[in-house]
Amino acid sequence: MEILIRELTRPEQPALLAHFLALDGNDRRLRFGAALSERALRHYVERINFDHDAVFGVGDEELKLLGVAHVARSGGHAELGISVLEGARSRGIGGALLARAHLRARNWGVRALFVHCLAENAAMMRLARRYGMQIGAHAGEADAWLRLPPADAASHFGEVFAQRVALFDYALKSHAAAGRRLAAALTSGTASPVPGR
Repeated sequence: MEILIRELTRPEQPALLAHFLALDGNDRRLRFGAALSERALRHYVERINFDHDAVFGVGDEELKLLGVAHVARSGGHAELGISVLEGARSRGIGGALLARAHLRARNWGVRALFVHCLAENAAMMRLARRYGMQIGAHAGEADAWLRLPPADAASHFGEVFAQRVALFDYALKSHAAAGRRLAAALTSGTASPVPGR
């Protein structure tokens, strides 16, 4: 199954927050280094600078975010955080998000992609090793670095193409989901009456 990844925008903050809230306490701790409360997660989402950073998501047929990557630029590198909902794991979503983050960081012109997480985050450590990241661990925390080649025409085109395909897929899913909601409302008798009848 091809995993389509779409760049998210500021108006999608509620969907992003819903994704983080769907993570249980341990998953939040592994993703953020602490089991953040709803208030802390809301603050985190509100502080994301969508003009400076990049947030990518993988959605299901109902547009629910199954996986999310936040790539934050800082000087000569970009820091990456990835989360995938429990029921959507082992499908390659985390790897696809890392590859998309790699492409964006490369096109930004930064020299390295960086992940900081708890050393016990086995899924992230496996992913980092699979992508050839250099890993160092100390005092229960781990850092993984991936040196990036310079951007070129292929990397820029690849990113534009990936976003256009993902936007087309999102539009199809959005129309299909709206059709399902309308059909459900009509069969349950809760649809709004047609004006003038």
